[in-house]
Amino acid sequence: MLFRLVRQILQATVYDVAIESPLEAAPRISQRIHNNIRFKREDLQPVFSFKLRGAYNRISQLSKEKLARGVICASAGNHAQGVALSGQKLGIPAIIVMPTTTPDIKVQAVKRLGGQVVLHGDSFDITNQYAQKRAQEDGLTFVPPFDDELVIAGQGTIANEIHRQWREVDYIFVAVGGGGLISGIAAYFAEVAPHVKIVAVEYDESACLKAALEANERVKLSHVGLFADGTAVAQIGELPFKILTHPKSDGSKLLIEPEVVLVNTDEICAAVKDTFDETRSIVEPSGAMALAGIKKFVQQHGIKDKNIVSIVCGANMNFDRLRYIAERTELGERREAIYAVTIPEQKGAFLNFCRALQGRNITEFNYRYSTNSAAQVFVGISLKGGEAERQEIYDILKHNYDVDDLSDDEVAKLHIRYLIGGHASLEDERLFRVEFPERPGALLTFLENLGHEHNISLFHYRNHGAAEGRVLVGLQSTHSPTNTLDGINYPYEEITNNLGYHRFLR
Repeated sequence: MLFRLVRQILQATVYDVAIESPLEAAPRISQRIHNNIRFKREDLQPVFSFKLRGAYNRISQLSKEKLARGVICASAGNHAQGVALSGQKLGIPAIIVMPTTTPDIKVQAVKRLGGQVVLHGDSFDITNQYAQKRAQEDGLTFVPPFDDELVIAGQGTIANEIHRQWREVDYIFVAVGGGGLISGIAAYFAEVAPHVKIVAVEYDESACLKAALEANERVKLSHVGLFADGTAVAQIGELPFKILTHPKSDGSKLLIEPEVVLVNTDEICAAVKDTFDETRSIVEPSGAMALAGIKKFVQQHGIKDKNIVSIVCGANMNFDRLRYIAERTELGERREAIYAVTIPEQKGAFLNFCRALQGRNITEFNYRYSTNSAAQVFVGISLKGGEAERQEIYDILKHNYDVDDLSDDEVAKLHIRYLIGGHASLEDERLFRVEFPERPGALLTFLENLGHEHNISLFHYRNHGAAEGRVLVGLQSTHSPTNTLDGINYPYEEITNNLGYHRFLR
């Protein structure tokens, strides 16, 4: 199987539309993490991602009869643009089925490339089912985003380029969604240069490959986080998983390193900034995942002086997401820490608090007058010494104050820092995080279905330019709110025990 796939990679037709992307040195990040890092710039492709390679390789090898009928795919992202441009290049109809929740910027991008957009369904599963049904009924060829041998071979041409561009490479880090990219790269190097280590990187809210490797079979995640939307896949592809679990000639049970590196939102945001600092290009969250994985992996394993490739897999970024990414970058790089601190409700307390910090820069200070003898403050402090300084500050504050470190608390970072205003003292209040599709009417639907039997005692929502909205809501009711929330069918979790909530809002 691997030999056949490598042959298909070498015979792929991708260069009719794709470029051989450069392998650029990244001197700043290389110096900082003591390894030689290079970026494989797939963000420079005509559709700003690697997806064009697989889509065109699959479509261009269809028979004349199938080409004349046209192709169809289901996608709201980079695959959609790859199929649209491939259809334009070959002069054939290309129907792109997209969820009704797709931002208009992505719809217009596909239309500009000649794709015939059909909006159907409010989830990808519904959209995908419709596209496959339409393919059967209309005699169209369905082009899958990753679960296809020719698609995988098209993506695998990246491996052939890297091998020619840098024979001394030791590691290649690859962001994983459905697995088409990493399976093509891993198959090539397993046959051609098996000493090269291929490392998978997944967003910690959509780690379908890690789950499959642990279960020794493909599993479907019950929930997928959409921040890194380019890799937001609930189940690893069947063929990619078969390829990745194929034994190597040296006896290894996998074609990739057994450790899947998980990265969180803050770490991805920091890697977006690192990439900008090196290239002055703004990549999408999934495009920065490989670099985020490199930084984490080399630190955890003490790796130095190795030649490492980061696949910059895409740059289809909505501009309005940059504000959110910039806010989270400081935490991802450990250039800021946030704490909840109890200070005396008296004159001079803030001055004494600042003195206790020994001249450190306060980046944020949220406080509201309390009628009690003590007040809760939410404080951000600039770091120069990373984790060690974060712990040092905590120890200093602990000596004089009641303090909690909230730097890793997602609810505090996303919601509570914007809600500091005093305790409501509502004993029957229950707190929930709810996720809904970011489309007109979604919030209204949520409120209408919530009904009148629940009193909303707290509410926070902020648009981040993502495909989903996240709401923090407090509910009071004589009946269990969970039954109502189950009926609304938006993903949610109860977080009434959250530390930041109890410190500032309960």
